Amino acid sequence: MKFTLAWLKEHLDTQASINEIVDRLTMIGLEVERVEDKAQELGAFIIARVISAEPHPNADRLRVCMVDTGTGAPVQVVCGAPNARAGMKGVFAPPGTHIPGTGLDLEVGTIRGVESRGMLCSPRELKLSEDHEGIIELSADAPVGKKFADLIGLDDPVIEINLTPNRPDCAGVHGIARDLAAAGLGTFKNPPIDPVKGTFPCPVKVNLEFGATPSLCLGFALRLVRGVRNSPSPEWLQRRLVAIGLRPINALVDITNFVTYDRSRPLHVFDAAKVRGDLVVRRARVGESLLALDGRTYALDATMCVIADERGIESLAGIMGGEATGCSESTTDVLIESALWDPANIAETGRKLGIHSDARYRFERGVDPAFMVPGLELATKLVLQLCGGTPSEITVAGDARFEQKRIEFPASELERLAGLNADPQEVRRVLGSLGFSVAGQDPKLEIAVPSWRSDIEGKADIVEEIVRILG
Repeated sequence: MKFTLAWLKEHLDTQASINEIVDRLTMIGLEVERVEDKAQELGAFIIARVISAEPHPNADRLRVCMVDTGTGAPVQVVCGAPNARAGMKGVFAPPGTHIPGTGLDLEVGTIRGVESRGMLCSPRELKLSEDHEGIIELSADAPVGKKFADLIGLDDPVIEINLTPNRPDCAGVHGIARDLAAAGLGTFKNPPIDPVKGTFPCPVKVNLEFGATPSLCLGFALRLVRGVRNSPSPEWLQRRLVAIGLRPINALVDITNFVTYDRSRPLHVFDAAKVRGDLVVRRARVGESLLALDGRTYALDATMCVIADERGIESLAGIMGGEATGCSESTTDVLIESALWDPANIAETGRKLGIHSDARYRFERGVDPAFMVPGLELATKLVLQLCGGTPSEITVAGDARFEQKRIEFPASELERLAGLNADPQEVRRVLGSLGFSVAGQDPKLEIAVPSWRSDIEGKADIVEEIVRILG
């Protein structure tokens, strides 16, 4: 799980340093694997403009580019990227630069008889993502000669934690901030998510059809937004995704990725114009397959949960959407889905097909059932802000009501199980900060478990929560 310091501070009001945050995360059981300072790592890379891009005299797939790096004298670069062209702006590495994606130091070289005095870089060469289809393209107003790291805000450190399977709530920045606030490192920001009023009924219905077999979908919420403008995401959103290794695609898709990492709430968007009729959530049938958004075709079986329309399967539920109904910059009407899937089934399907997606990672651990509709409201708000449009009412299939667990907790359990003699008011503060509700008086308390903590089963788990925060 990756996030940036600035992103964390959107959910946590704190003056703590990066070192204090890292130390406290590890102390409360969220082990920090690494902290990346990309501003330092990418300090030598600068913004450049391609003056010309001519065919290489000895290689059909190469171009000889003259590049303006802001120093006054054009630099010759041999480039094999298909999108290299005159007038574009990209990222230039001068000789001597360490290329993070290759682990090598760049030297002046001769490529098929033509000298090359630098490199125009792809996202993978900068370890920003796995994208190696072409060189990075920057906006027309990017300042030539300035540091690339400054342009995209890479002065914001990236923290990566090794998340244990029992903490799906911390697969979102919001949950990590809650834990840090409980540990005394700031004030948790938790404003309510106001519902977005729909102006017409959602015209697409959802049916859960599992017959006599166990249901693989506990709840499914859907909303249509008409008249959106699906352009590239704004700079702040692109920066955030790039910092954690994701490739910006378009505003609608980027919003779903943002909410996935921000609130541990995976979503999916369908181009409504490409959906035929209503949606059915069911098991796949023998012989069915799906061309997914990763460009691969997957053969499915009856153990797998899918979302289908009149044409056939459009999404592998909770794991990956289909190419046929994917959103592009021509999308004008979008269906936003927020659902609850069976964690064990998601894990089994992911293993069978070898798909490792951000959605699978969260659904197989268990997402917050009470956040299914609020997560859709949050996504709707962002869509309206970034893309415009008119929202429908939300339609919900299934029963996603959350039955809150309550645990009787004798105060003596803390000392008996952990040898910790803590002030009762401090115990209440810690549990309240973590989202637990505490009723009753010593010596016996009744503790209500928050919806996002499916891992809490009994008294020993309550003791563990108190101990990891208070030490």
